[in-house]
Amino acid sequence: MVSRLQQTHGLSDEQKEIIATVRTFVDREIIPVATDLEHADEYPRTIVEGMREMGLFGLTIDEEYGGLGESLLTYALVVEELARGWMSVSGIVNTHFIVAWMIAHHGTDEQRAHYLPEMATGEVRGAFSMTEPDCGSDVSAIRTRAVPDGDHHVIDGRKMWVTNGASAHLVAVLTKTDPQAGHRGMTAFLVDKAPGFGEVAPGLTVPGKIEKMGYKGVDTTELLFDAFRVPSGQILGGTPGKGFYQMMDGVEVGRVNVAARGCGVARRAYELALDYARRRETFGRPIAEHQAVLFRLAEMATKVEAAHQMTVMAARRKDSGERNDLEAGMAKYLASEYCKEVVEDAFRIHGGYAYSTEYEIERLYREAPMLLIGEGTADIQKMIIGRRLLED
Repeated sequence: MVSRLQQTHGLSDEQKEIIATVRTFVDREIIPVATDLEHADEYPRTIVEGMREMGLFGLTIDEEYGGLGESLLTYALVVEELARGWMSVSGIVNTHFIVAWMIAHHGTDEQRAHYLPEMATGEVRGAFSMTEPDCGSDVSAIRTRAVPDGDHHVIDGRKMWVTNGASAHLVAVLTKTDPQAGHRGMTAFLVDKAPGFGEVAPGLTVPGKIEKMGYKGVDTTELLFDAFRVPSGQILGGTPGKGFYQMMDGVEVGRVNVAARGCGVARRAYELALDYARRRETFGRPIAEHQAVLFRLAEMATKVEAAHQMTVMAARRKDSGERNDLEAGMAKYLASEYCKEVVEDAFRIHGGYAYSTEYEIERLYREAPMLLIGEGTADIQKMIIGRRLLED
């Protein structure tokens, strides 16, 4: 461990204990098996069960619903530790966290009472579905329709890139209920489904896993809605037309999560590079003592630290009740870009061995690019940052 980096000042004893417990879990239960599971593209059931037992699925859910009632900052620091072990594990928690956040902050009393207790224990796990095959960053271009039919709505459409699409029991789905009303014509539904592939509910099919370059283990899927009937009481918050704003609130906290993931992956890449540079010798001495490598390590450590501190700042601002779209966008942009650079530098330090699947850095090199895309590309973040600056 590198003791000086990624320190977070002002934490309570309880926060410190949670972070220490997760760090130990990562070192003992995740890092030793992550690469083998990732290469096999195997869902980490034993790891997920361990996270359930620690209460991580209910980390931010209020205590009245059986959760730990922790802050976004605590969650971000936990994600940082999980991603340091294996980024896919943090993805399993993240979409669940976003859906729980949306229900807690935008759901009806009945929806909170119905879903949050079982989400807190991990018995019910959530997925978040907004993107479609023909639209990514342009959320207003979604085509999935929800048409009222008595006391139900009928959903037709196709969703893409749904993390936990197969393993989830509950999916928050963004639809258009009034196509002429723009953002105000979008509605989020809470869709119950059975875990698995195939027809998981009448009119709802999960066709199979999307094969990916990295970010393996976690299931990423499509969702196909064909005359799927959902009770109108499953509209998040009970009122149609608010889905866009509810989803954007979820994405905002999700961006803090992606930033934290970038911090964790970068930290692991730096640890691997530092360890290798100390052991690998050329010209009669460890390569860490060659100035070219030493300078590279210094730059990597600086980026690891800067990304962490910006992520902490963005989380704390949201916890204070203030708007944090600017800070979350900055943190996500900086952390994902720095993560890519730190991982690439670690790859260079490893030399030819980095290209071998026996070395962990090969896995990180395939995982880091996902962070450049998840919860909005770098260009989208810069648009958000720029517009917010102009508002000020």
